[in-house]
Amino acid sequence: MTDLHLHPGLVLIGGALLLPLLRGALRSAAIVALPLLALALVWKLGDGPLWQVQFLEHTLTPLQGDKLSRLFATIFALMAAGGGLFALGQKSRVEVPAAFVYAGSAIGVALAGDLVTVFVFWELMAVGSTLVLWSQGEQPAYRAARRYLMIHLAGGVILFAGVTGHIAQTGSVAFTRMAPDSIAQVLILIGFLVNAGAPPLSAWLPDAYPEASYSGTVFLSAFTTKTAVYVLIRGFPGTEVLIWVGLFMVFYGIVYALLENDMRRILAYSIVNQVGFMIAGIGIGTEMALNGAAAHAFTHIIYKALLLMSAGSVLLMTGRRKCSELGGLFHTMPLTTVCGTIGALAISSFPLTSGFVSKSMVSQAAADGHLLTVWLLLTAASAGVFLHAGIKFPWFVFFQKDSGLRPAEPPAPMRWAMLAFAFLCIALGVWAEPLYALLPYPVKYEPYTWAHVLSQLQLLLFSGLAFFVMLPYLKRTLTITLDTDWLWRRLLPGFVRRLRGAGAVIGPPLDQLQGRASAGLVVGLKRYVGREGRLANTWAVRSMALWVVVLMLGYLLLFYV
Repeated sequence: MTDLHLHPGLVLIGGALLLPLLRGALRSAAIVALPLLALALVWKLGDGPLWQVQFLEHTLTPLQGDKLSRLFATIFALMAAGGGLFALGQKSRVEVPAAFVYAGSAIGVALAGDLVTVFVFWELMAVGSTLVLWSQGEQPAYRAARRYLMIHLAGGVILFAGVTGHIAQTGSVAFTRMAPDSIAQVLILIGFLVNAGAPPLSAWLPDAYPEASYSGTVFLSAFTTKTAVYVLIRGFPGTEVLIWVGLFMVFYGIVYALLENDMRRILAYSIVNQVGFMIAGIGIGTEMALNGAAAHAFTHIIYKALLLMSAGSVLLMTGRRKCSELGGLFHTMPLTTVCGTIGALAISSFPLTSGFVSKSMVSQAAADGHLLTVWLLLTAASAGVFLHAGIKFPWFVFFQKDSGLRPAEPPAPMRWAMLAFAFLCIALGVWAEPLYALLPYPVKYEPYTWAHVLSQLQLLLFSGLAFFVMLPYLKRTLTITLDTDWLWRRLLPGFVRRLRGAGAVIGPPLDQLQGRASAGLVVGLKRYVGREGRLANTWAVRSMALWVVVLMLGYLLLFYV
């Protein structure tokens, strides 16, 4: 260790382990103060390696600072603070400590300067997020947590294989820019994409996140996928295949969100959609595109948390999560309605919101790179985002035909958390310079040009018109949307059950056959190697010489073949 800097991620993790010992107001104060302390420590870090240790003849850098690391560590700490405030009334004693381990591990990945440290914090993130999901305490959450852990352990194994192969090939553990030109680098890329929610495993995200508690989903939305965006920016900028992976995610998320009836599954699919914009920007790989991907990750964490806070408030106060069971809640939940609407406008890139000043940078990078097809697809996707998240979510939850429900507003800490994030959505949209100053490259971009504002408003107005024209077709019923998680939720368990059934039928005959074969093998071995066996007898010299020649000829034949 070369310096005395405190590691912000480890401070948050250490504090999380102490939280179960605290009670009452002291615990509430610690929940809000710990992430803010981590944030202050992030901004005390300088650039370059700050911790270095020797491990197995390699120099590890568990703590390293630069603009990109500081940007992601900042938003992770802010998210932990906002999520902690929102979860102050959470009865589970496990959720918030697990969430802080989760957040601290994400900060650890952002500040890591070597692949070994990245992997260690990466796996700790999987443990923390699984506990957040598991702490909901009901059977659907337990089953979802097992499936979630299965996917992420598989991704971790792939990442581990890639990291070890990369170190064996290059002799270096440094986390720098790579190219997927070897099996090891391809495995690292796949490991990163699993956490990003990329195909064909995208379904793990909407399968797991909506099963968490009203506050747990807020934490889950922020760290896993955005940490994956960070490592892709750091490790694989300009990898062209990421453009098409990102575009697939964009439209996959839109289609499934439009089909979905569960309000939190709508927003979960929307996470896949929005991360797709970021990954497409990483694939474009220019400074503008990478700035756009990083900025959009920053703003997305804020407005997505706000949307899920409003959905969590509805879930807590009504006990319902299906759009077909909700509606008319603006009568008694006006603050939640306003905050949810602000989040919906931000995700739709409405002017004067944070999404407008970040997402447009990716589209502009595609235009600057003369990638016409990519630009057209991103533009079309922006209209789709307004359909499913900008209008569908607030309309069916807060404004559609009155459901007769009259819930009160959520408790004060939840309201304050929503107000804080709503303020950030508008403040960053009105004054984007502080965000642009955090980005890894100099920003030469002006979002508020007449052409950009008018084109975006036209796009959103057209999408809004299309929504209300097609409203009869968009009303949801009590249906289930099949996704690729059917493969490991239904097909694989069914296959295992059939194998067990077949084993019960043919098992006894196989056992008898195995017993006979084993007895015959023992008899045969005794015939040759027992006391009276042929191999135990004394052989003539000429016979031994003959067998040695035969064995040598066989060896030579195998060697040259």
